[in-house]
Amino acid sequence: MDALSEALASVRMTGAIFYHAECTAPWGFRVPHLQDVAHVLAPGTERLVSYHLVTHGKAVVCFPGEADIPVTAGDILIIPHGDAHTVSNGSPSAFIDSGASLSRYLAGDLTTMRLGGGGELTHFVCGYFGCERHAERLFLAGLPLMIKINLRGDPAGEWLESSVRHLVSQAESPRPGQAVLLSKMAEALFIETIRRYMEALPAEQTGWLAGARDPIVGGALALLHRKPCHHWTVEDLAAAAGVSRSVLAERFSRFLGEPPLAYLARWRLQLAARMLQTTREPVIQVASEVGYDSEAAFNRAFKREFGIPPGKFRGQFGSQFRGRSRASRARAGRVGGDGPPRIPSDAA
Repeated sequence: MDALSEALASVRMTGAIFYHAECTAPWGFRVPHLQDVAHVLAPGTERLVSYHLVTHGKAVVCFPGEADIPVTAGDILIIPHGDAHTVSNGSPSAFIDSGASLSRYLAGDLTTMRLGGGGELTHFVCGYFGCERHAERLFLAGLPLMIKINLRGDPAGEWLESSVRHLVSQAESPRPGQAVLLSKMAEALFIETIRRYMEALPAEQTGWLAGARDPIVGGALALLHRKPCHHWTVEDLAAAAGVSRSVLAERFSRFLGEPPLAYLARWRLQLAARMLQTTREPVIQVASEVGYDSEAAFNRAFKREFGIPPGKFRGQFGSQFRGRSRASRARAGRVGGDGPPRIPSDAA
Protein backbone atom coordinates (compact mmCIF):
# COMPACT_ATOMS: atom_id res chain seq x y z
CA MET A 1 0.00 0.00 0.00
CA ASP A 2 1.43 3.34 -1.12
CA ALA A 3 0.17 6.33 0.86
CA LEU A 4 1.93 8.91 -1.33
CA SER A 5 0.32 7.57 -4.51
CA GLU A 6 -3.11 7.49 -2.85
CA ALA A 7 -2.71 11.08 -1.63
CA LEU A 8 -1.44 12.34 -4.99
CA ALA A 9 -4.33 10.60 -6.74
CA SER A 10 -6.84 12.30 -4.46
CA VAL A 11 -5.49 15.84 -4.97
CA ARG A 12 -6.00 17.40 -8.38
CA MET A 13 -2.70 18.76 -9.67
CA THR A 14 -1.67 20.82 -12.66
CA GLY A 15 1.89 21.34 -13.81
CA ALA A 16 3.39 23.80 -16.22
CA ILE A 17 6.82 24.55 -17.60
CA PHE A 18 6.58 28.19 -18.52
CA TYR A 19 10.04 29.33 -19.45
CA HIS A 20 13.56 28.25 -20.28
CA ALA A 21 16.40 30.58 -19.28
CA GLU A 22 19.95 30.91 -20.62
CA CYS A 23 22.00 33.09 -18.28
CA THR A 24 25.60 34.24 -18.67
CA ALA A 25 27.49 35.60 -15.64
CA PRO A 26 27.01 37.96 -14.03
CA TRP A 27 23.24 37.68 -13.89
CA GLY A 28 20.37 37.55 -11.43
CA PHE A 29 16.58 37.44 -11.35
CA ARG A 30 13.95 37.81 -8.66
CA VAL A 31 11.04 35.42 -8.28
CA PRO A 32 8.03 36.99 -6.49
CA HIS A 33 5.99 35.18 -3.87
CA LEU A 34 3.55 33.06 -5.84
CA GLN A 35 0.68 34.37 -3.75
CA ASP A 36 1.29 37.77 -5.35
CA VAL A 37 1.07 36.46 -8.93
CA ALA A 38 -1.33 33.53 -8.53
CA HIS A 39 -4.19 35.52 -10.10
CA VAL A 40 -2.08 35.77 -13.28
CA LEU A 41 -0.46 32.34 -13.28
CA ALA A 42 -3.45 30.19 -12.43
CA PRO A 43 -6.71 31.96 -11.58
CA GLY A 44 -8.78 29.85 -9.22
CA THR A 45 -5.93 27.51 -8.27
CA GLU A 46 -5.79 27.18 -4.50
CA ARG A 47 -2.11 26.35 -4.00
CA LEU A 48 0.97 27.04 -6.15
CA VAL A 49 4.45 25.52 -5.85
CA SER A 50 7.37 26.79 -7.95
CA TYR A 51 10.45 24.94 -9.16
CA HIS A 52 13.74 25.34 -11.05
CA LEU A 53 15.62 22.59 -12.88
CA VAL A 54 19.29 23.45 -13.49
CA THR A 55 20.38 21.68 -16.68
CA HIS A 56 23.80 23.31 -17.10
CA GLY A 57 26.17 25.45 -15.04
CA LYS A 58 25.68 26.73 -11.51
CA ALA A 59 23.90 29.43 -9.51
CA VAL A 60 23.05 30.62 -6.00
CA VAL A 61 19.52 30.74 -4.57
CA CYS A 62 18.79 33.16 -1.74
CA PHE A 63 15.72 33.58 0.47
CA PRO A 64 15.44 36.75 2.60
CA GLY A 65 17.20 36.25 5.92
CA GLU A 66 18.62 32.85 4.94
CA ALA A 67 22.10 31.66 3.93
CA ASP A 68 22.84 31.35 0.20
CA ILE A 69 22.13 27.92 -1.29
CA PRO A 70 24.50 26.82 -4.09
CA VAL A 71 22.97 24.82 -6.93
CA THR A 72 24.56 23.01 -9.85
CA ALA A 73 23.67 21.07 -13.00
CA GLY A 74 21.19 18.29 -12.36
CA ASP A 75 19.64 19.95 -9.30
CA ILE A 76 15.86 20.21 -9.14
CA LEU A 77 14.69 22.87 -6.68
CA ILE A 78 11.15 22.77 -5.34
CA ILE A 79 9.89 25.83 -3.44
CA PRO A 80 6.88 24.23 -1.69
CA HIS A 81 5.35 27.37 -0.20
CA GLY A 82 6.06 29.67 -3.14
CA ASP A 83 8.34 31.99 -1.15
CA ALA A 84 10.02 34.94 -2.87
CA HIS A 85 13.70 34.39 -3.69
CA THR A 86 16.54 35.37 -6.00
CA VAL A 87 18.65 33.24 -8.33
CA SER A 88 22.02 34.53 -9.51
CA ASN A 89 25.62 33.91 -10.53
CA GLY A 90 28.27 36.55 -9.96
CA SER A 91 27.51 40.11 -8.86
CA PRO A 92 24.90 41.56 -11.24
CA SER A 93 24.33 45.31 -11.26
CA ALA A 94 20.57 44.69 -11.09
CA PHE A 95 18.16 41.78 -10.66
CA ILE A 96 15.59 41.12 -13.38
CA ASP A 97 11.99 40.90 -12.15
CA SER A 98 10.81 37.56 -13.56
CA GLY A 99 7.24 38.31 -12.49
CA ALA A 100 7.08 41.11 -15.07
CA SER A 101 7.59 38.55 -17.87
CA LEU A 102 4.87 36.11 -16.83
CA SER A 103 2.17 37.49 -19.11
CA ARG A 104 4.43 36.97 -22.11
CA TYR A 105 5.03 33.30 -21.34
CA LEU A 106 1.44 32.64 -20.36
CA ALA A 107 0.35 34.07 -23.70
CA GLY A 108 2.21 31.20 -25.36
CA ASP A 109 5.61 32.77 -25.99
CA LEU A 110 7.99 29.91 -25.17
CA THR A 111 11.12 31.48 -26.58
CA THR A 112 14.16 31.21 -24.34
CA MET A 113 14.77 34.01 -21.86
CA ARG A 114 18.36 35.24 -22.21
CA LEU A 115 20.15 37.57 -19.81
CA GLY A 116 23.55 38.30 -18.33
CA GLY A 117 26.99 39.70 -19.05
CA GLY A 118 28.41 37.10 -21.43
CA GLY A 119 30.41 34.98 -18.94
CA GLU A 120 29.84 31.50 -17.52
CA LEU A 121 26.66 29.88 -18.87
CA THR A 122 23.78 28.50 -16.76
CA HIS A 123 20.62 26.89 -18.17
CA PHE A 124 17.32 26.72 -16.22
CA VAL A 125 13.88 25.28 -16.82
CA CYS A 126 11.40 27.05 -14.52
CA GLY A 127 7.74 26.54 -13.75
CA TYR A 128 5.07 25.86 -11.17
CA PHE A 129 2.57 23.28 -9.99
CA GLY A 130 -0.98 23.97 -8.97
CA CYS A 131 -2.91 21.82 -6.50
CA GLU A 132 -5.83 21.90 -4.11
CA ARG A 133 -5.41 23.53 -0.72
CA HIS A 134 -5.61 20.32 1.29
CA ALA A 135 -2.23 19.29 -0.16
CA GLU A 136 -0.89 21.53 2.62
CA ARG A 137 -1.95 18.87 5.12
CA LEU A 138 -0.65 15.98 3.02
CA PHE A 139 2.57 15.84 1.02
CA LEU A 140 3.30 19.58 1.39
CA ALA A 141 2.97 19.54 5.18
CA GLY A 142 6.09 20.53 7.13
CA LEU A 143 8.30 21.02 4.08
CA PRO A 144 11.20 23.52 4.29
CA LEU A 145 11.59 26.71 2.24
CA MET A 146 13.27 24.73 -0.53
CA ILE A 147 13.96 21.10 -1.40
CA LYS A 148 17.08 20.43 -3.46
CA ILE A 149 17.57 17.02 -5.07
CA ASN A 150 20.12 16.11 -7.75
CA LEU A 151 18.67 13.97 -10.51
CA ARG A 152 21.98 12.79 -11.92
CA GLY A 153 23.75 9.60 -10.89
CA ASP A 154 20.96 7.10 -11.55
CA PRO A 155 19.09 6.09 -14.74
CA ALA A 156 15.63 7.23 -13.60
CA GLY A 157 16.71 10.76 -12.71
CA GLU A 158 18.85 11.15 -15.82
CA TRP A 159 15.99 9.97 -18.04
CA LEU A 160 13.62 12.46 -16.44
CA GLU A 161 16.03 15.36 -16.87
CA SER A 162 16.88 14.45 -20.47
CA SER A 163 13.17 14.14 -21.33
CA VAL A 164 12.45 17.63 -19.99
CA ARG A 165 15.46 19.05 -21.84
CA HIS A 166 14.29 17.43 -25.07
CA LEU A 167 10.77 18.81 -24.77
CA VAL A 168 12.00 22.31 -23.90
CA SER A 169 14.37 22.26 -26.90
CA GLN A 170 11.31 21.86 -29.15
CA ALA A 171 9.23 24.54 -27.42
CA GLU A 172 9.91 27.23 -30.02
CA SER A 173 8.52 25.02 -32.81
CA PRO A 174 5.81 23.11 -30.93
CA ARG A 175 4.40 19.82 -32.18
CA PRO A 176 0.83 18.69 -31.43
CA GLY A 177 0.44 17.72 -27.78
CA GLN A 178 3.55 19.62 -26.71
CA ALA A 179 1.84 21.61 -23.95
CA VAL A 180 0.33 18.50 -22.37
CA LEU A 181 3.65 16.66 -22.45
CA LEU A 182 5.42 19.58 -20.80
CA SER A 183 2.77 19.72 -18.09
CA LYS A 184 2.98 15.99 -17.41
CA MET A 185 6.77 16.10 -17.23
CA ALA A 186 6.58 19.00 -14.78
CA GLU A 187 4.28 16.92 -12.60
CA ALA A 188 6.65 13.95 -12.87
CA LEU A 189 9.55 16.16 -11.75
CA PHE A 190 7.60 17.17 -8.67
CA ILE A 191 6.62 13.63 -7.72
CA GLU A 192 10.14 12.29 -8.22
CA THR A 193 11.58 15.06 -6.06
CA ILE A 194 9.04 14.50 -3.27
CA ARG A 195 9.61 10.77 -3.11
CA ARG A 196 13.39 11.15 -3.07
CA TYR A 197 13.08 13.71 -0.30
CA MET A 198 10.79 11.36 1.62
CA GLU A 199 13.21 8.45 1.27
CA ALA A 200 16.07 10.59 2.63
CA LEU A 201 14.23 11.81 5.76
CA PRO A 202 16.00 10.98 9.04
CA ALA A 203 14.56 8.15 11.13
CA GLU A 204 13.36 10.52 13.87
CA GLN A 205 11.46 12.79 11.46
CA THR A 206 7.72 13.21 12.00
CA GLY A 207 5.02 14.65 9.75
CA TRP A 208 2.92 13.41 6.85
CA LEU A 209 5.73 12.28 4.52
CA ALA A 210 7.57 10.55 7.35
CA GLY A 211 4.32 8.82 8.32
CA ALA A 212 3.69 7.78 4.72
CA ARG A 213 7.15 6.17 4.66
CA ASP A 214 6.52 4.21 7.87
CA PRO A 215 5.20 0.72 6.97
CA ILE A 216 2.49 0.76 9.67
CA VAL A 217 1.29 4.37 9.47
CA GLY A 218 1.78 4.47 5.71
CA GLY A 219 -0.42 1.41 5.26
CA ALA A 220 -3.17 2.97 7.35
CA LEU A 221 -2.92 6.27 5.47
CA ALA A 222 -3.17 4.47 2.14
CA LEU A 223 -6.36 2.71 3.24
CA LEU A 224 -7.94 5.91 4.57
CA HIS A 225 -7.24 7.73 1.30
CA ARG A 226 -8.23 4.81 -0.89
CA LYS A 227 -11.59 4.32 0.84
CA PRO A 228 -12.38 7.47 2.83
CA CYS A 229 -16.10 6.63 3.13
CA HIS A 230 -15.60 3.11 4.41
CA HIS A 231 -16.81 2.71 7.99
CA TRP A 232 -13.29 2.39 9.40
CA THR A 233 -12.51 1.53 13.00
CA VAL A 234 -9.08 1.60 14.61
CA GLU A 235 -9.39 -2.17 15.00
CA ASP A 236 -9.92 -2.60 11.22
CA LEU A 237 -6.93 -0.41 10.38
CA ALA A 238 -4.71 -2.15 12.93
CA ALA A 239 -5.69 -5.58 11.60
CA ALA A 240 -4.88 -4.49 8.04
CA ALA A 241 -1.48 -3.20 9.22
CA GLY A 242 -0.81 -6.37 11.20
CA VAL A 243 -0.36 -4.62 14.55
CA SER A 244 -2.34 -4.06 17.70
CA ARG A 245 -4.82 -1.21 18.10
CA SER A 246 -2.59 0.50 20.66
CA VAL A 247 0.53 0.27 18.48
CA LEU A 248 -1.27 1.81 15.50
CA ALA A 249 -2.80 4.59 17.62
CA GLU A 250 0.58 5.45 19.18
CA ARG A 251 2.54 5.44 15.92
CA PHE A 252 -0.13 7.35 14.01
CA SER A 253 -0.31 10.06 16.68
CA ARG A 254 3.49 10.26 16.88
CA PHE A 255 3.86 10.89 13.15
CA LEU A 256 0.66 12.82 12.38
CA GLY A 257 -0.12 14.46 15.71
CA GLU A 258 -3.68 13.09 15.89
CA PRO A 259 -5.50 9.72 16.07
CA PRO A 260 -6.42 7.87 12.84
CA LEU A 261 -10.16 8.57 13.01
CA ALA A 262 -9.61 12.28 13.72
CA TYR A 263 -7.42 12.41 10.60
CA LEU A 264 -10.14 10.61 8.63
CA ALA A 265 -12.83 13.03 9.85
CA ARG A 266 -10.82 16.01 8.60
CA TRP A 267 -10.14 14.33 5.27
CA ARG A 268 -13.85 13.67 4.74
CA LEU A 269 -14.55 17.35 5.35
CA GLN A 270 -11.91 18.23 2.75
CA LEU A 271 -13.72 15.99 0.27
CA ALA A 272 -16.99 17.68 1.22
CA ALA A 273 -15.41 21.08 0.56
CA ARG A 274 -14.37 19.91 -2.90
CA MET A 275 -17.93 18.76 -3.62
CA LEU A 276 -19.34 22.10 -2.49
CA GLN A 277 -16.94 23.88 -4.85
CA THR A 278 -17.47 21.67 -7.87
CA THR A 279 -21.10 20.46 -7.80
CA ARG A 280 -24.62 21.77 -7.41
CA GLU A 281 -25.73 19.09 -4.99
CA PRO A 282 -27.65 20.34 -1.93
CA VAL A 283 -25.69 20.60 1.29
CA ILE A 284 -27.70 17.76 2.85
CA GLN A 285 -26.70 15.48 -0.06
CA VAL A 286 -23.04 16.44 0.30
CA ALA A 287 -23.29 15.67 4.01
CA SER A 288 -24.77 12.26 3.27
CA GLU A 289 -22.14 11.37 0.68
CA VAL A 290 -19.27 11.99 3.11
CA GLY A 291 -20.98 10.06 5.89
CA TYR A 292 -23.23 12.37 7.94
CA ASP A 293 -26.89 11.49 8.59
CA SER A 294 -27.63 14.97 9.93
CA GLU A 295 -27.17 18.22 8.06
CA ALA A 296 -26.89 20.04 11.39
CA ALA A 297 -24.02 17.80 12.56
CA PHE A 298 -22.27 18.26 9.22
CA ASN A 299 -22.71 22.04 9.40
CA ARG A 300 -21.15 22.15 12.87
CA ALA A 301 -18.18 20.00 11.89
CA PHE A 302 -17.65 21.90 8.64
CA LYS A 303 -17.72 25.28 10.38
CA ARG A 304 -15.17 24.12 12.95
CA GLU A 305 -12.83 23.04 10.14
CA PHE A 306 -13.25 25.96 7.72
CA GLY A 307 -14.57 28.79 9.89
CA ILE A 308 -17.76 29.27 7.86
CA PRO A 309 -20.85 27.09 7.23
CA PRO A 310 -21.06 24.96 4.06
CA GLY A 311 -23.54 27.21 2.25
CA LYS A 312 -21.41 30.30 2.72
CA PHE A 313 -18.28 28.34 1.71
CA ARG A 314 -19.96 27.35 -1.54
CA GLY A 315 -20.96 30.96 -2.21
CA GLN A 316 -17.41 32.21 -1.70
CA PHE A 317 -15.38 29.41 -3.28
CA GLY A 318 -17.70 27.64 -5.72
CA SER A 319 -16.09 27.21 -9.15
CA GLN A 320 -17.06 26.99 -12.78
CA PHE A 321 -16.83 23.20 -12.60
CA ARG A 322 -20.12 22.72 -10.80
CA GLY A 323 -22.43 20.14 -12.29
CA ARG A 324 -20.02 17.23 -12.74
CA SER A 325 -21.52 13.79 -12.39
CA ARG A 326 -21.31 11.76 -9.21
CA ALA A 327 -19.23 9.15 -11.10
CA SER A 328 -16.59 11.71 -12.06
CA ARG A 329 -16.44 12.93 -8.45
CA ALA A 330 -15.99 9.36 -7.26
CA ARG A 331 -13.04 8.93 -9.63
CA ALA A 332 -11.45 12.18 -8.48
CA GLY A 333 -12.14 11.99 -4.75
CA ARG A 334 -13.08 8.34 -4.18
CA VAL A 335 -16.33 9.53 -2.57
CA GLY A 336 -19.11 6.95 -2.35
CA GLY A 337 -17.01 3.88 -3.16
CA ASP A 338 -18.38 1.76 -0.30
CA GLY A 339 -21.50 3.68 0.60
CA PRO A 340 -21.33 6.34 3.27
CA PRO A 341 -20.86 5.33 6.87
CA ARG A 342 -23.33 6.89 9.28
CA ILE A 343 -21.86 9.42 11.69
CA PRO A 344 -24.16 10.13 14.66
CA SER A 345 -26.11 13.37 14.49
CA ASP A 346 -24.40 14.64 17.63
CA ALA A 347 -20.91 13.83 16.37
CA ALA A 348 -18.36 16.48 17.24
